[in-house]
Amino acid sequence: MRTLFLADAHLKQPSDLNYRALLEFLDKQLGRVDTLVLLGDIFEFWVGYQHTVFAAYVPILEMLGRYREAGTQIIIVEGNHDFHLGPYFHDRLGALVLPDGGGVELDGQKVFLAHGDLANPEDRGYRILRSVLRSWPLRLLIRISPPDLAWGIAAKASRQSRRRRNKKSQQVPAREILQNYARAIQSRGYQTIVTGHFHQPFHETTEGYELVALGDWIDQFSYAVCENGLFELKTYDPVSDLGS
Repeated sequence: MRTLFLADAHLKQPSDLNYRALLEFLDKQLGRVDTLVLLGDIFEFWVGYQHTVFAAYVPILEMLGRYREAGTQIIIVEGNHDFHLGPYFHDRLGALVLPDGGGVELDGQKVFLAHGDLANPEDRGYRILRSVLRSWPLRLLIRISPPDLAWGIAAKASRQSRRRRNKKSQQVPAREILQNYARAIQSRGYQTIVTGHFHQPFHETTEGYELVALGDWIDQFSYAVCENGLFELKTYDPVSDLGS
C-alpha cells in the first residue's frame, strides 16, 4: 500500500510555480497512490460554498477528480485557510473529510492525521479566532456574500497572516510543540503522527512514536510517503521538472 501526504501548498493562481509544480507532481503520481492525504491549507482560501468553486481552483480539483476515478482514496484534513470542505470534497469527490484531524489505519498502523494548528495549547487567541471562523453564523454570512468579495477579503487577510507566520516562525519552537503534541496523541494508542501547519519539515522516531512534520509546498516542496508501513520524508525539485 502506498500513501502520499501533502500539506500547506497555499494555492492561489494556476500560473504560480508551486501550483504548476503540484499539478505536475500529482500527474506523475497518478495511478501509483492508494491513498492521498491532504493535511490542510492546500488552498489559500476555501470556505465551502455549496455550489461555487473559485475559478483558480478548477485545475487542482480536476486533478483530484482524476485521482478518484483512478480508485485512490482521498483524505483531507481542514486547515486554518481551508475549512467547511464537506460540500465539495465529501459530496463530489467522495473524500473522507476530517475537520479537526483524526485517526486512520494505514498498513496495519494507527496513524493520527492533523493540520497542526491545534498543537499549541498556549495559542488561545488563535483558538478563539478558529471557533469564530468555523461557526455557523459566519459560515452563513460568507455563503450569502458574493464570491469575488470573499476572495478579495481573503487575499488581504492572507497577506497579513503570512507576515504573522513569518514573524511567529522565528519565535515559536515548532519541534518542541509538535513533540509534546505527539506524545499526548501517542498516549491514546497511535503509532505515527503526521502534521503540517508549521512549515518546518522533519521526521523523527522515538521509543514511543513516529512524528512526521510535512513542511510545505511553497518553498520547500516537501512531502511524505508511506509504503509498506515505512514513512519517508521527501523533497520535490520543481525547477528541474518544470524546466523553469
